[in-house]
Amino acid sequence: MMKPSPLKLINPYRRWAHSSGKRIGESRPEMAPGKRGKAKPKGDAPAKPAATAGGEGFPGCLRLMPPSTVAISIHAKPGSKVATITEIGEEAVGVQIDAPARDGEANAALVDFISSVLGVKKREVSIGSGSKSREKVVLVQDATLQGVYDALKKSCNSA
Repeated sequence: MMKPSPLKLINPYRRWAHSSGKRIGESRPEMAPGKRGKAKPKGDAPAKPAATAGGEGFPGCLRLMPPSTVAISIHAKPGSKVATITEIGEEAVGVQIDAPARDGEANAALVDFISSVLGVKKREVSIGSGSKSREKVVLVQDATLQGVYDALKKSCNSA
């Protein structure tokens, strides 16, 4: 009399497997630990308050990168009639660009516009990331956080 085989069909779309559930010829790799979300603050501490024009803080869309580079998070809106700054939010600065979003025209127009608003040379302004996205990070070299914030605020208020 023959012994029954330890193999069984567990799914018609899979290979045969041992009775232990493992596939033949393959071992299960160890899984990476699960991703953890952002840690929630303990207690009833409120979130960081938004920056005010007269206060010491700046919006989250402006970051200082030592020694003297300022990173600006920008939400670009290409294809507008006039290049303007629409808003200075906590997450990004809204900028309408007067160039279409093709062949890098909008990126060149954005660099030109930001350099004219901040009063710096075009070679001091570059796109750090997001060259093919509406969400961009523009880097301004040899600038201060206060100077960039004041120039953006002035341009936003005059629009």
